[in-house]
Order: sequence, then C-alpha cells, then structure tokens
Amino acid sequence: MRANIKIFPELFKRYDFSFFGVSTLIFIMGVLNLYSVTNTSTLSNHTGLYKTQIAYFGVSLIAGFVTSLIDLKTIYRYSYWFYFFNIFLLLLVLILGDVGMGARRWLVLGPIRLQPSELMKITVVLALSRWFTRNNPDREMGFKEVIFPFLMAVLPALLIIVEPDLGTGLLILLIFLVIAFYRSLKWKTIFIIAILSVLSGTAMYKFGLKEYQKKRILTFIDPDADAQGSGYNAIQSKISIGSGKVFGKGYMKSSQASLNYLPENHTDFVFSVFNEEHGFLGASILIFLYLTLFYRLIWLSQSVTKIYQSICAVGLMSIYFWHTFINMGMVMGLLPIVGLPLPLMSYGGSSLLTFGIACGLATSISNSRNLF
Repeated sequence: MRANIKIFPELFKRYDFSFFGVSTLIFIMGVLNLYSVTNTSTLSNHTGLYKTQIAYFGVSLIAGFVTSLIDLKTIYRYSYWFYFFNIFLLLLVLILGDVGMGARRWLVLGPIRLQPSELMKITVVLALSRWFTRNNPDREMGFKEVIFPFLMAVLPALLIIVEPDLGTGLLILLIFLVIAFYRSLKWKTIFIIAILSVLSGTAMYKFGLKEYQKKRILTFIDPDADAQGSGYNAIQSKISIGSGKVFGKGYMKSSQASLNYLPENHTDFVFSVFNEEHGFLGASILIFLYLTLFYRLIWLSQSVTKIYQSICAVGLMSIYFWHTFINMGMVMGLLPIVGLPLPLMSYGGSSLLTFGIACGLATSISNSRNLF
C-alpha cells in the first residue's frame, strides 16, 4: 500500500495539537494512578507495569502521529481493505489465538502481543463511514437501507463475542447505532431497531451468554445476593469510590488497592482507585478532560465539509464515549460489569494503540480543514 504522506514545513502551522494534548494529560493521570495501584498493593506482582505502559504510550504516540500525516483520501480509499484485513485477524485469533483469563483474544508474534478486537473499533468506523458516504441519500433512511451496514457491524461483533469478549462485541454494535442515527433514520426504522434489540438481547441472554456472563447481569440487579462471589467486584468498587468522598484519601493511600480488595485494579477498575485517592474533585477533573475530547470531536464533525470526515469524527467520538460511559458506569454499579478499559487510564498496549490511532485520525481530519 502506497500511502500519500504529507510532510512539509507548513504542516505544523495548521497542525491541531489539541487531541494529543488532552490525551496526554489523561495518560499522565493514568500512569500515575497505575504506579500507585501497582506499588502500594501488598500482594501485587505488577510493580513494573507503569514502565511498560509508558513504552506502550510512546508507541501509540508514534502510530498516532504517523496516522495524522496520512492523507484522508488514502484512508478513504483503503477503508474497506482495513476492515477486511481486521476480519481476517479476528478469524486468525479464533484459530491460533493465545488464551488468557479464559478467553482467546490475542495474537502473539514473538514479543508482540496484539488484540485485533481493539483495532476493529477503528476499522469498523472507517468502513461504515465510507459506506454511508457513498450510499446514504440526503433523506431519512428506511430499515432496508441500514441492513447492509448493520451486517458490516454484526460480523466482527459476533467474532469478538465468540472469543468471548461480550463488552467489545456490544461496543461495535453501539458504534454502528451512533453512526446510523447520525445519518438520520425514520421513526419507523428506530422503532423496528428497538424491537429487534429487545428480542435479540433476550435470545442472547437465554442461548448465547455463558453462565458467568449471566451472573454478571444478575449481580448488577442484586450485588448482595452473592457478595463473596460474582457480586464481590461490584461491591468493593462502590466501597472504594465512596470512601474517597470529596477530596480523596491522598495519592498512594488507597486501602482497596494496598490490601488487594479490588481485583483487576490496574485494568477495568482503575477509576475506582482513582476516586478513592482523589475523591469527587479529582474524578471531576478527569471527567472534564473526557468531556473536552467528546466536545472537540462533535465540534469537528460539524466544522468539516466532507461527509466522510464528519461521519468518521462522530464514529471516533462514539468509541471514546462508550468506553468512558460503560467503564465508569460499571465501576459505580450503574451498569453490569464488562471488560472494557477506561481510555488512556487502564493498562494495556492494544487499547493505547487504538486510542493513539483514533487521536491521529481526529488530528488528520482537523488538519484537513485548513488545506484550502
């Protein structure tokens, strides 16, 4: 693939550093939180993870910066290729993937450990953006007109759910819904989608979910029913958040982390520990930074002149939004627990790479506004 990369001195006169700037601020808060989590626990064997996380972030910054220099016409031209290549990787995971924590989600190539489902979030946005750009008329869409793009989202979602990774699979479908609603749907179409969602959700619960996944939903309804089993994480997470009160207990003073009461406190439950140490005030600052990212992407979708760029910006916003909303909701007991990381805060190389590329795409779209 021959990418048309724009490298000239004038580039930095119109380069939008805002997305990388906000992302870096969130990451700094995240890596400090990771250091606290892994260096205060009496049972932790992850004391060096913050160094690995910094290295991952460096790689993601490079990937994001390179992405920001690629011409959007090139990205548009190869959108479907990216999508189908990622589908191939998902199939490869099911055949040759490495098993960890009961799931087959990773491809291992020497020292490289890649989770294709993370990158699928980006490629499905690019593919759907191209489809809606070429096929969506300037009118509200009927149900038949959204069947094909829906299938484009369902295929990778099902492959991811089979791994099993229910949270990421459902997130792919949520990305499709945000983009479809943005392109405008008839009320009849919305009603049909709502009915089908209820029916398919019921069928998936009865026939598609594993027993531990069903327990998570039942635990969400009544965490105290199994306080020492499936409800343990949810209860400990709410204790951690509540104990932080307004100003928090202070940096590296989380009792939940130091006594190892809260499992997975460096991945899914980083927000719980952050709340305990920094309280409502610290959490508000972090949420404000996320809201700034959401606002910038929504603003970007309205400020560009090309439909493809506008849909991409909305799709990228949906990735950040759903990750943040679902992760914070589950650790506060407002949503069932699923394995979705908090953007730029949770430990994980594939996740950081995904958000780095997303940041680069947003920057590329913003930079393109000043081309002419």
